[in-house]
Amino acid sequence: MKNEVIEKDIKKLSKEPNLKDYAATYKLFNWKAAYQHIDWFPKGKINAAHNAIDRNARGDRKSKVALFWEGSDGEKRKYTFLELMELSNKFANVLKTLGIERGDRVFFFLPRIPELYYGFLGTLKTGAIAGTLFAAFGEQALLDRLQNSAARILITNKDLKERVDKVKDKLPRLEKIILVDSDKNTDYVLSLTKLMEKAPEDYKVAHMDPSDPAFMLYTSGTTGKPKGVIHQHLAILHEHMSAKWVLDLREDDIYWCTADPGWVTGIAYEILGTWSNGAATLVYEGRFDPEKWYDLLQEYDVTVWYTAPTAVRLLMAAGNDLPEKYDLHQLRHICSVGEPLNPEGVKWGKKVFGIPFHDTWWQTETGGILIANYPCMDVKPGSMGKPIPGVVAAIVNDKGKVLPPNNEGNLAIKPGWPSMMQQIWRRPQKYESYFVGGWYISGDRALQDKDGYFWFIGRADDVIKTAGERVGPFEVESALIEHPSIVEAGVIGKPDPLRGEIIKAFVILKPGEKGSDKLLEDIQKYVKKHLAGYAYPREIEFVETLPKTRSGKIVRRFLKAQEMGLPIGDTSTLEE
Repeated sequence: MKNEVIEKDIKKLSKEPNLKDYAATYKLFNWKAAYQHIDWFPKGKINAAHNAIDRNARGDRKSKVALFWEGSDGEKRKYTFLELMELSNKFANVLKTLGIERGDRVFFFLPRIPELYYGFLGTLKTGAIAGTLFAAFGEQALLDRLQNSAARILITNKDLKERVDKVKDKLPRLEKIILVDSDKNTDYVLSLTKLMEKAPEDYKVAHMDPSDPAFMLYTSGTTGKPKGVIHQHLAILHEHMSAKWVLDLREDDIYWCTADPGWVTGIAYEILGTWSNGAATLVYEGRFDPEKWYDLLQEYDVTVWYTAPTAVRLLMAAGNDLPEKYDLHQLRHICSVGEPLNPEGVKWGKKVFGIPFHDTWWQTETGGILIANYPCMDVKPGSMGKPIPGVVAAIVNDKGKVLPPNNEGNLAIKPGWPSMMQQIWRRPQKYESYFVGGWYISGDRALQDKDGYFWFIGRADDVIKTAGERVGPFEVESALIEHPSIVEAGVIGKPDPLRGEIIKAFVILKPGEKGSDKLLEDIQKYVKKHLAGYAYPREIEFVETLPKTRSGKIVRRFLKAQEMGLPIGDTSTLEE
């Protein structure tokens, strides 16, 4: 933890922040009073899709572009709020003709194409539960999720359907597959085009109880099968307010979230919270490429950008000369999500774009941003920031007792925020295991400094105990990537008979650099000097890639399992 501070002067920001006074808002805010920020039906009913799209389409924003879409082949389309309302209505009518009812599971196995977005919204409009699957999932990952959820309908394309075909005999509850790129209907496989042609553009949106399930995502743990995390319709309130405060969104923004809707960020802040604030969303189907990404930021005049630390580090590795070739003056606010952003990445944003990256902390289970850095607040590079208004966070011990500042412990949240998961699908005991002593225990180790900023140390099972000292892998990784030869690093504790554990680092070097004994020694000296004499990696392995989830998070348990020759557990959410 370093004492660096990037100071802010609100008067010098290009726009006055939506959240002007953090301390005053945090002190006075309560969720019930915030209900006025979203639309309600009579008798306290709600629908998340109505709040994201329909209330805009029925007002002054109906002709405003809501979605700028660019395909991997360069195809470009755009959709207004009115068009998205009509398309999602038609899709809801398609589901209705197929007998889909409230609570049924409808899953999407698609790349980032428009059908995924309006289909997701249409599903919520019916009261069914929408599920999303990464297009990179293999057969076992599909089987685990579709079988456990008992999904009735799957929307996919011809190419991806080939993977489903290999497991469909084990999916007796899967009644229909809808293809987005077919014009033929059979008993089991239907054409979305044909179905949409016949579907009306009007649909009476289901009036849901706030706690009714809206969507589900599967998240992997160290052991066992993936678990289905269920989120309620009221989550839209949390996503709306956090997008307003943290992402600073407003209706004249062109906003680019680089996440896939197979990941919770792609739902909360690419579909729901974004559109409920009236902002336009950019969706790019293609893969990461530094020049293309800068080109997109320039071409679409992106004003607010939300991306992952992995992408930031790869852009850093591509050099500072590249962004200078592009006109990025419109870019006014940049944020990161997925894993903690190393201090070097935060400061690089300030150097290259004139604004620092603002890190955010939350999880699939939390359904929305809980701790963040804000436009109105000074940034401490490497810090998660402070809790959003309405969220109470603390560092507690294993029994749920709150610890004083600067003490490492469990990062915990007081239950009751609107986007908190409502259940783990069919696993009530697993759900209850998240809560201890009146707190939601996140599984992350952290500390809170005297100024109220939170600092990530590592996952509870990642923290390294070496020669009597506790070392967070994140701080070692942060020190490593500040070395001029290193792009990325993953750090684990490796059993050692003398020290209990030693620190081992897996390091990706910058293009043109070659691993050598001399470089290894130089890296060790660098970490000793910049971090601590005991916190340097005694072993360093130069690697080409690191195992990551599709959200960009380095999976340290995978590195440790490989190193120790142990079972690696569920790998379905790893990048292929």
